Amino acid sequence: MTNDEKILRSLAFDYIEAAHEPRNEERRRLHIASNDLHMIRPVVMIDELPWPQLNFDGSLTCLCEDKELRGVEWFFRSQLYRWRNMPADMILRPFLPVGKRVRSTGIGIEAQETTLASGQATNIISHTYKDLLEEEEALELIHPAVLEYDRAGTMAEWTKLGTVVGDILPLRLCGIGGCHVASWDDISRYRGVTPVLMDLIDRPEYSHKIIEKITQCKVAELEQREALGLLDTEPDTLHCTPTLTEDLPRPEDGVVTRKHVWGRGTAQIFGSVSKEMHDEFDIEYMKRTVGTCGLVYYGCCEPLDRKIDIVEKLPNLRKVSITPWADINVAAEVIGGRYVISNKPNPAAVAVPQLNKAALEQEIGGILDACKRNGARGLDIVLKDISTTCDRPGNLFEWEQTVMAMVESW
Repeated sequence: MTNDEKILRSLAFDYIEAAHEPRNEERRRLHIASNDLHMIRPVVMIDELPWPQLNFDGSLTCLCEDKELRGVEWFFRSQLYRWRNMPADMILRPFLPVGKRVRSTGIGIEAQETTLASGQATNIISHTYKDLLEEEEALELIHPAVLEYDRAGTMAEWTKLGTVVGDILPLRLCGIGGCHVASWDDISRYRGVTPVLMDLIDRPEYSHKIIEKITQCKVAELEQREALGLLDTEPDTLHCTPTLTEDLPRPEDGVVTRKHVWGRGTAQIFGSVSKEMHDEFDIEYMKRTVGTCGLVYYGCCEPLDRKIDIVEKLPNLRKVSITPWADINVAAEVIGGRYVISNKPNPAAVAVPQLNKAALEQEIGGILDACKRNGARGLDIVLKDISTTCDRPGNLFEWEQTVMAMVESW
């Protein structure tokens, strides 16, 4: 047995032991109840972490030499780290996921960016993009990507990992956990944010041509993922939020279609445009992509508290993102118990030399009060987009302990 195999097997034993702890099943019930709008209590999640700042005890240091095995080692180490230090309501699934490998031809253009600055000990980068679509003729370069399922490569990885840890925990072949569409995020990378926003005003017809072309590519991609059997009904999360539900139909004969999975859409730069423009240039096009899914989660960092009426035009809407830049009181009043509120507290709370517990309790208390006052039937509180902890991992641990104590008294 190689040293890499010894490392992985030791971690696999720790992982499967944790995955069989009773609290996993308890949290499954919490996730399902919130997503199905009969919430027991709010669900708390923590994700998108500044990992280079968190390795206070060396438990995140990967030691495997084999690149492929090193990736699995990181999966075990990062999951166990969160489980032991700041679990919130995370769930450890009792298997090792093996992702289906997919090859893509691309859509004919690829973002060209220049790094302006990068943070110390973080993965945060400031960058600028070259405008590849300044002239309309450039649209002719764009075409739907052709996808190919690399079955041979996938099964080779399956066999390799199964040989190492398959007797300790089962392996599960996993596809894409839902339909994720962020067309304007993509367009911003093809152009840069300023040209996109200016052309929404100065060249609206051209902006429609761009989003139509990209939407056609997204539709073709979703259709191919469906036809190739690449969709998955059991992702662990949907962009950091809980996914478990009993309200999605179950696949017949094992064939997973868009009606069996979540769709997740967002248009983050549209936080800077009017409700009418947001509706015209994104929501109407989203109906053809994520709107074809069984349940829909919309939003990311764009404030939607005053745009709920256009968001709910999406078929099968179930969850709405409410960011730190949105007014939770307005959002909770408008949403009531109709949709899950996926609230994003301000990550700046942990980006300090010492966490201000009183300020945190005031922030979370305001969220809980607004949702309770307005009859919320589904609520997840998701700390994400954490760029720094000021090299103090304890800020995250204290945040988790404080917030969990508050939601337990819901």
